[in-house]
Amino acid sequence: MIVRKAHPNDAPELVRILNAVIAIGGTTAYQTPRDASYFQPFIAASDPKIFIHVAEAEDRLQGMQWMEPLDPPQTHIGGIATFARPGTAQKGIGTALFKATKQASQAAGYSELYAKIRADNAGGLAYYEKMGFRDHHVDTAVPLTDGTPVDRITKRLKLDPSH
Repeated sequence: MIVRKAHPNDAPELVRILNAVIAIGGTTAYQTPRDASYFQPFIAASDPKIFIHVAEAEDRLQGMQWMEPLDPPQTHIGGIATFARPGTAQKGIGTALFKATKQASQAAGYSELYAKIRADNAGGLAYYEKMGFRDHHVDTAVPLTDGTPVDRITKRLKLDPSH
């Protein structure tokens, strides 16, 4: 598996992966499909704190992970999002992506990462826990577009500046 920074020509495939996850439902806070322009700020960013990594295997993008800072003045805390092509769970994609993302995050000056995960996304909660994230707080009963209340769990990971 190859993990690399995303290129502009990756955007159509990235949006196909994201929209497939959205269509399945239940594992992302995103509820409406996106278009390829959604990824341009991550791909074209000159700020080292904003980036997107992709995992490629078998000549195909298998997943992505992006990072962006929290709103100022908390630019030392990065928000992470991870998506894998449906049907590829447990193939090491997330672990490979996180290795690259963690290294790039430390190089960019982040001291802490956060992920906000739907409480009904057992796979996402387990993934971030496995990567070392710990529960930070819960936003209770956040309504989906159809009104269904779903808790959002924020997990955080403090980065070791010596690594």
